[in-house]
Amino acid sequence: MEPNVNVNTKRSVRFLEKYFSGESLDYRHMIALFIPILVDQAFIVGLNLVNTAMISSSGVAAISAVNMIDSLNLFLISVFIAVSTGGTVVVAQYKGSGNSLMVSKATAGATSSVSLMAFIIGMFGILFHKPLLNVLFGAASPEVMHNARTYLIGSCISYLGIAVVEAVCGALRGIGRTRASLALSLIMNLVYVLLNLVFINLLHMGVLGMTISINIARYLGAICALYYLFRMDNELHIRIRDLLVVQFSMLKKIMFIGMPFAAEQMFFNGGKILTQVFIVSLGTYALATNAIASSFAGIMQIPGNALSLTIITVVGQCMGSNNVKDARKFIKSFLVASSLSFVVMGLLVMPFFNPLVSMFHPPAEIVRDIFIIVLINTIVQIPLWSISFITPSALRAAGDSKFTSMVSMLSMWLFRVVLGYILGIVLDFGLLGVWLAMNCEWGIRGFIFLRRFMGKKWVQHRVI
Repeated sequence: MEPNVNVNTKRSVRFLEKYFSGESLDYRHMIALFIPILVDQAFIVGLNLVNTAMISSSGVAAISAVNMIDSLNLFLISVFIAVSTGGTVVVAQYKGSGNSLMVSKATAGATSSVSLMAFIIGMFGILFHKPLLNVLFGAASPEVMHNARTYLIGSCISYLGIAVVEAVCGALRGIGRTRASLALSLIMNLVYVLLNLVFINLLHMGVLGMTISINIARYLGAICALYYLFRMDNELHIRIRDLLVVQFSMLKKIMFIGMPFAAEQMFFNGGKILTQVFIVSLGTYALATNAIASSFAGIMQIPGNALSLTIITVVGQCMGSNNVKDARKFIKSFLVASSLSFVVMGLLVMPFFNPLVSMFHPPAEIVRDIFIIVLINTIVQIPLWSISFITPSALRAAGDSKFTSMVSMLSMWLFRVVLGYILGIVLDFGLLGVWLAMNCEWGIRGFIFLRRFMGKKWVQHRVI
């Protein structure tokens, strides 16, 4: 038995060395980067699943309100998370070039700029919450709107907290410290779930309880992130005053990557909000169906999202050391690995659909609709998701941010939004039509990104 184990181990090592090792990085380094990010993504999705299940116990109006506002949250938060991704790319490229001093400056610059942006966006959301809700979700029932107002204001208050955590975690991923990033993320998300258990299930505070939980968890996470930077880190050497001084040359580098991505995310998630408006018009049951189907999609995408985050560090460090050959090789390997991960996740999740869906306490009338959407999406994302999300992450890490952002914005509005309205509303396919339009959009922009990757323009950018 032991000789067979040794043979299989040697084959696995040869496979990893062939496809995931190069002059810049080897497979051991890549696994060390990937595993903590995978665990982090699994915990985030799993804990969000538990949170959705907990809030669903407060009724259809509660889960509908949370799902509605989460689409708006995603739109607002994506702006400063995009800038934090710019920080990750700059940090990774400086790490690849071996410039430790500039790694520290990039980390400080990313943290301060992302925090300031989050504060401004949070204040905007609080001051203009009424017109935002009326314009976007005015067709929702009064009970849903009441819950939505509470959750939106509470979420905006928490933006500064999550911004600090995202900026610090992004910088840590850029230098390959994914374990520290994982620890900070777990602290924030585990506290969030535990507090939800207390406020929602034990004290029956519903959406208000969830709002209190998210603020405590995010600001605790921010305190831990800053404590790590100032007290526990032995490489970055960042001081409090470094975060208070604006370094315009560094800010320019971060914004070169971050601002096109932020604009992309605003348009991209703005399109998602518009499709959410379509769904609101389909009724509360359609909102609940969409929320639960989205949770299933999130489970399927755990490994893919982890690979998408890992490729930023990998390609960033390859380009920082001017090794285009390794960057191309690793992108191809990650694309194949991501597509295979969807096959595995589909085989793991679909047999347990009924017990998983029962966690959300859905009305019996919508269970069949949830199953159809989840089944179609599970099949479609195997060939299409990776080329649509892994490829642009890699191109962006090389500095090709303007092209990827422009393609993402145009494909979202020309195909997902317009086609979603035609299929879902005009042709009366309902929620299924909205999801089919999203799947079509994946294929179209994925094809464009693959064409770009096969060419040479994306390697000609210089970030540092």
